[in-house]
Amino acid sequence: MKTRKLPVLIAALTAGALLAACSGGTKAGGSGGGSKTLTMASVDQGSVEDVVKAFEKANPGVKVRYTTSGADQYQQQIRTQLSSGTAPDVMSVWPGNGNPAATHVLAEPGYLRDLSDQPWATKMPDAIKSVAQYEGKTYNAIFGQNGIGAVYNQQAVAKAGLTPPDTWTDLLAFCKAAKAKGTPAFALGNQDNWVTQLVLYALVATTVYGPDRDFDQKMQSGQATFAKSQWTTALDKYLTMEKTGCFQKNPLGTNYEASQALAATGKTLGIIQGNWVIALLKGKNPQGTFTLKALPATDDPSQTLIPAAAGAGYGVNAKAKNKELALKFVNFVMSPEGMNLFVQKQGGLPSLPDTGYAADPSLAELSKFITSNRTVPFMDQLWPNAKVQQTMLSGLQEIFSGQSTPDKLLDEMDTDYKAGS
Repeated sequence: MKTRKLPVLIAALTAGALLAACSGGTKAGGSGGGSKTLTMASVDQGSVEDVVKAFEKANPGVKVRYTTSGADQYQQQIRTQLSSGTAPDVMSVWPGNGNPAATHVLAEPGYLRDLSDQPWATKMPDAIKSVAQYEGKTYNAIFGQNGIGAVYNQQAVAKAGLTPPDTWTDLLAFCKAAKAKGTPAFALGNQDNWVTQLVLYALVATTVYGPDRDFDQKMQSGQATFAKSQWTTALDKYLTMEKTGCFQKNPLGTNYEASQALAATGKTLGIIQGNWVIALLKGKNPQGTFTLKALPATDDPSQTLIPAAAGAGYGVNAKAKNKELALKFVNFVMSPEGMNLFVQKQGGLPSLPDTGYAADPSLAELSKFITSNRTVPFMDQLWPNAKVQQTMLSGLQEIFSGQSTPDKLLDEMDTDYKAGS
């Protein structure tokens, strides 16, 4: 989710997800090994393909053998591959410390090559650099910034005769009106557990970080907890949305791919996701117009914040079989050409300044929030270990299935958080 985290999340990132995040698939761009073949594993399905083609064109004779997979599957597989010595030369790596394939988690045991000596490393903005580094060294080539919000199918919203809400009261009224018209407001693919966090992050950004921008620092110093904070309010609002009928029936029986189809075809009026979903929706409905808006959590629009943060980037395997070509690829990703190809396809924003990129109109509100300092990082990016997020994801699924409660989940997250790194 994906999706660090809201306040942490606005960095990215997607993908963020929370978690940057794509559905499964496999592609290959050549065969065999040798100095002219690069191996890569990516979660950027639907966008990495164009980057690979451009890289191969710029490097005649080079072939990239790559696979793409969903975030859940990828995070499980890449650690196994790294520990067994079978990992590819280049791999997707998330910012910060929030999941099993995040920068800190992979750099600490020495799985990633230090990229601090690459020309783009010193150019990254401080907010992005902080989650691309481990112990002061850069390990992650983060090419884009992502945000989480409500992505509306404009044609479907117009057909329903409704207007995207900007207050909490109007959001619930919007959901009720949409449900009455037979078209739920938002698609929700909670069968893929990383998706469960996105609505929550969007609400946490305003309810938790709106009144207290220093919440993460207080958590780190032991002055705050999940269970005794506005996280309880955000979780309550998430469940209120579900009870109000904001989502289609059976979110737990709907995966990420199916949720995209619902929003793209107008069977829902939109989807609460990272901006990366816009390109996927356009792929399913090229004639559609999709726009990201902030998800309101209070009745004061001026207080609304968006989770925005660094999205998933690429790291180089410390034991890469083709280190030279791996470095050449991540440098291409961080060049204006490679970066702009990625963010254009994903519907994101570049991580480096002066790339000449013109943001898609669908991201006008996200751009406005970023420039006016109304964003917070994706929450999990600043957590001390990956267990906190995993507990949250599985716990949210259990809440939706009636097997757990918000109080129990937040207590469990506190326990994992206090365990440290």
